[in-house]
Amino acid sequence: MLVSTPIGNLGDLTPRARETLLAADLILCEDTRHTAGLLAAIGAKVKLQPLHEHNEDAAIPAVLAQLRRGRRIALVSDAGVPLVSDPGYRLVRAALAEGLAVGAVPGANAAITALVLSGLPPLPFLVLGFPPPRQAARRAAFGHIRGAERAGLAATLIWYEAPHRLAETLADMADAFGPRAAAVARELTKRFEEVRRATLPELAAHYTLAPARGEVTVVVGPPEQDDPEDLDGRLRAALAGNSVKDAAALVATATGLPRKLVYGRALTLSGSANQEDA
Repeated sequence: MLVSTPIGNLGDLTPRARETLLAADLILCEDTRHTAGLLAAIGAKVKLQPLHEHNEDAAIPAVLAQLRRGRRIALVSDAGVPLVSDPGYRLVRAALAEGLAVGAVPGANAAITALVLSGLPPLPFLVLGFPPPRQAARRAAFGHIRGAERAGLAATLIWYEAPHRLAETLADMADAFGPRAAAVARELTKRFEEVRRATLPELAAHYTLAPARGEVTVVVGPPEQDDPEDLDGRLRAALAGNSVKDAAALVATATGLPRKLVYGRALTLSGSANQEDA
């Protein structure tokens, strides 16, 4: 059973999650010390076993054997919904492959909580986990997202980030996405909860001068419809004075997007325009 745990406030542990943990024969967790504190708060005395990125593959056979014997095993992360930027995915895949039952107890999630507090469009949204820690890889990852936006992606973007990297990550986001509306949610559900809403450059400047502490979630709004860099906008401008083939070639070269993708979108836009003219 995948059991969601509080992201800060212990009062957010659901009654069903509490009952599941109390009834478990074994609880798999990221950090036994962290989970031991949660169990002490609910009066549970259950065996704990660490499951993290370094030992997950090695632990899977023994866990599957216990599941086959009917043992009740719960999997938790340190905070929030298991598997979301946390270990457990490979174990779940292995259990499903053997036809073993896998259930989930829903609960608090930092990404969703930050999203609804951000004041940014709630749907659609895309949760991207942690950005790469190294700047070159991080900028490349943001560039790929920007390319997808030029190809039509229009979603609110959500990342987790370590507090000591927040300022430089926000600066890289500002370079990639421009002065877009964003929010930084920090220490959600805890005593010092903070949600700061501003543009990416403003947030980067703020956290450069006032380093963040605690758990951090960054929410970035979707591109504006009149974004001059979006694929449709570029294609419409190019189609005004060029054939579909030439317009697609010009835009593909300018954006670095695959020519086949750009040409297909150009055909669609050209067909829509012709229908409107008719």
